[in-house]
Amino acid sequence: MKRLINPDWVRRLQILLTGTALSVSVFTTTGTSEVWANSKNKVIAQTIQTLQKSDKRWIQIDLSKQRLIAWEGDRVVYGSAISSGKKSTPTLIGTFNIQSKFKTTRMRGENYNVPNVPHAMFYQGNYGIHGAYWHKRFGTPVSHGCVNLAPKHAKWLFEWASVGTPVVIQK
Repeated sequence: MKRLINPDWVRRLQILLTGTALSVSVFTTTGTSEVWANSKNKVIAQTIQTLQKSDKRWIQIDLSKQRLIAWEGDRVVYGSAISSGKKSTPTLIGTFNIQSKFKTTRMRGENYNVPNVPHAMFYQGNYGIHGAYWHKRFGTPVSHGCVNLAPKHAKWLFEWASVGTPVVIQK
C-alpha cells in the first residue's frame, strides 16, 4: 500500500511550526517584560507620590545616582552616597518595608563572609541596607545586592528608621 503522507513533508512542517512557535514565544516574552517593567515603574512612582503626601518616614534609593535619601513626607531629612549591587549581583527594585534590624550581624554568601556588619536593616530576605567598613567606593555599585553606606551614615539611618519603614528602590 502506498503512503499518503510524505515523511519529508512532515519533517519540514515540524521545523516550520517549531520556528513559528519560538518566534511567537520570543515576541510574547519581550512584550510581557516591557509591560511588567513599565507597570513596576508606575507602582514605584505612585508609592512615592503617596508617601510624599503623608507625614511618614521613608527611604528612597536611586540606583542610577547611587544615592539614598531619607524623607519625612515630602521633606528631605538626610542623604548619602551608597554602593548598590554589581551587575552580576543586582539590588532588587521595588517597594519594600524594613523587616528587621541588627546593630551588628555576620553576612555570608558566595565568595564572602563578613563579621560585625554594622547597622543592618533587612527589607527583603537577605537584602538590606547596612554599613560597610571594608570599602570606600561609595557612589559605585560594588555589593552583592545590598545597599552599602559608610558606617556613620548607616548608624544615623539605623537610629532614624524603624521596623516597617517603607523603602523605595528605583533605577
